[in-house]
Amino acid sequence: MSLFRKFFGTSGDEDDSDKKQDVKSPYLPDTTLPIDEQFTFNFKENGGKFIYCENLDEIAENFENILAENDWFESNAQCYDNRLLYLLDDNKLTYNNTTPPVFFLSSCENLIADEGSILFSSNQFKHFKPNELPTNMIIFATTSQIVNSKSDGLRRIKNTHEKNYPSNITTIKYFEEVKEQDFLHYGSCHKNLYLLLLEDL
Repeated sequence: MSLFRKFFGTSGDEDDSDKKQDVKSPYLPDTTLPIDEQFTFNFKENGGKFIYCENLDEIAENFENILAENDWFESNAQCYDNRLLYLLDDNKLTYNNTTPPVFFLSSCENLIADEGSILFSSNQFKHFKPNELPTNMIIFATTSQIVNSKSDGLRRIKNTHEKNYPSNITTIKYFEEVKEQDFLHYGSCHKNLYLLLLEDL
């Protein structure tokens, strides 16, 4: 028996003490979501499409599902990451074509939990700005790339690329078209973005 109940008694049975209290004390600190849940929630709130994958087979399967859902088979894609070209080759998609690409396939630098955005650099975008790339994007990332904030992402880029620091560092945060433009969206472009997130932790 706890000291509190010993001195003040209880209003119910002994078993009631095992039940979780619904009322939260105003003096307890706020409980924050785990970083992966925080990112997922904010990313979806921004209009992003999130697909969790446990292995590379699921990455390939879900990539094909995205192609089928959008009728992107036999289309031209844009991709600067040689590690991802096998996904295009396996599905007989062209990517060295002069035809305007239907979608952009890429990795990223980091996933920013507190704002649900994705951090990119010249390693993925080369010299292009987001508005110069296709509206449709399929992004591959891993759970170990999730960081709390943009400053954490920039710090990780600095540590990862000490000798060859990338340029053109930018984030994409809006994944659906905004009906009414406001100052928060000024100068930003929306992307129809699918995130294939691989569990690697």
